[in-house]
This record gives sequence, structure tokens and C-alpha cells, in this order.
Amino acid sequence: MEKHADLGKRMLDALSGVYQVRQLDVGPDARLAKKGMTFQTEAYEVADLGHLCILRMKAAFGLMKMETAVLSVFEKDVPLLNLDWVGAFGRETQIAELYDVQLQPWPERARAEFQTIKDRDADLPDPASKGAHWYDGILYPCSYHKAGKGFSDRLNRAAGEYISVFVRQLAEAPACDPAAKREKVRQYAETLFAQGGPAVDQVTNLFGPETARRLIVRHMYGV
Repeated sequence: MEKHADLGKRMLDALSGVYQVRQLDVGPDARLAKKGMTFQTEAYEVADLGHLCILRMKAAFGLMKMETAVLSVFEKDVPLLNLDWVGAFGRETQIAELYDVQLQPWPERARAEFQTIKDRDADLPDPASKGAHWYDGILYPCSYHKAGKGFSDRLNRAAGEYISVFVRQLAEAPACDPAAKREKVRQYAETLFAQGGPAVDQVTNLFGPETARRLIVRHMYGV
């Protein structure tokens, strides 16, 4: 049986140890349920840094679970961090994606730390390829994608290390123009919603485009 990665708690704990974190009111979007699927959303303002969103989903009477944690940083010139864990019928997928929303190039030494984590798990299976994606050009190669059964501990360890390394690197990252950085994140979020995909299309079909856009652009990415 897969072990829940608890990405949201890990991210909250890591950020709360350094920054002031305040939960935001997302109103009725905090819990959305339809056709056996339940989505629970939490959003947080991270003082002097940016926006954190935690989204959890359950379906198939709890046999399928998903958790997403997104950290959008506006005050520092670092990548966008998307973490995803999916557990379904004993199989799990762990994803840690770093997206180029930089105003200046991301230093190679910062990327190398994440590449080391990825390389350590090179023997674990990758998820099945689903062809090209609109974001391929801005997804850093040091991002992590693994899927399978029987190695929960290794996946959890990798996720925890991506979080801890990212938060530690924030202290050394250069400050930037928050308005310009927010615009880069907005462009990503708007494109994600416009281009669609399995998760976006699912939320749109269940709750309508207005709710889906609010959930993804405003709550998830803080723009």
C-alpha cells in the first residue's frame, strides 16, 4: 500500500520555520465535491516571499488520492515549484517540477543540488511518456518524475529533499521586482488554464470554467 507523501504539511513546516505564513480565505472553493470526487484547497500568504497552495483530491471511495503543493515566489528570483503525489490502487507517482519563471538565469550550482537528488533515484521507473507538452521548454531538466509500486520511502525522501533544498536556497536567492516576477507566474498560470490537460479539464468539466480558472489561477498560483 502506498504511503501518503503529505507534501502540504512538509512545505508548510519548512516555510513556517523561516517565514510568517497566513492562511487565506478561499470561500466555498475550500471544498468542492461532485460525482464521487472531492477537492480540498488551502491557500497561504508567505510574508516577504509569495504564495503557497495545497490541493488534495480523493476519488473512487478513497482508492485514488492526489496532493499538490505549489509555491509561487514573487520576492525572489527562483523557479516556480510544483509538487504532486498521486496514489491509485497501490501505485504511486511522485513529481517535483521546477519551472523557469526567472527574470535572470537560474545559477547552475542551484540546479545541481536538485540534479543530485534526481540522479540518486535514476534506477526507479519513470511515468509513462504522454508526448510533448506546452511547458517542456521551461521545465528544468533537474525536475523529478517517478512512478510505480513498492518504493514509497524513497519517493517521500526525494520530495522532502526537494522542499528542504528549495527553502534553504531561498535565503541565498537574489531579490527581484515583485511585479515583474508575478507577471511571469501569471503568464504560466494563464497558459496552464488555457492549454488544459487531464487535471485542468477534469476540474473544468466538473465545476465549470469560472470555478476552474479561479481555483487554478488565483488559489493555486496566487495571481
